[in-house]
Amino acid sequence: MDRITAIYGSPRREGNTAALLSQAVAGARAQGLGVKEIFLRDLKMSPCLEIYGCTRDGECAIRDDFQAVRDAMLAADGIMLASPIFFYSVSAQVKILMDRFQSQWVKKHWIEGRPMGRSLATRKGLFLSAGATRGRKLFDGALLSVKYFFDVLDTELWDYRLYRQLDFADDIQRHPEYLAEAFQTGAALARVLQTATPPA
Repeated sequence: MDRITAIYGSPRREGNTAALLSQAVAGARAQGLGVKEIFLRDLKMSPCLEIYGCTRDGECAIRDDFQAVRDAMLAADGIMLASPIFFYSVSAQVKILMDRFQSQWVKKHWIEGRPMGRSLATRKGLFLSAGATRGRKLFDGALLSVKYFFDVLDTELWDYRLYRQLDFADDIQRHPEYLAEAFQTGAALARVLQTATPPA
């Protein structure tokens, strides 16, 4: 069983955040945990059209690849998400995924009546990101978005790793220490999951 779902959120299938997430996945697998990998760029996923079909039963009315991604994320004990920074936020691919989870927000808070601000935090999440500049607030917008996105998934933002001055696809290769850190962080997440939620 795959206990972690890893979401590759870059427009590039092979690039800086993909390399980082690949190492985190390898670290988790080295601890014996199964990981399901999903590349958003390869999927057909419409943006949210705000038609409010989800107010009936919490199901998004748009039928595409979103449902499979949602199910994989909700079935996992841990979530790994990687995205480069675009205009101080996540990639378009990740933002589409986030917005489609509005249906889950509707299900939790409108249909089930769960109070806002009281996450169950049944999952743990890791966020990996790379940006091109040295801007002091480079990751602030993305971190806020990921935190509240994870909250919809009852997921604690357990850890994050943020890397600056990575722009071109192979820039990460000049920083083996970043890749090693991503591996170790993925392994650490796996160990936490093994301790907190042992397999049934």
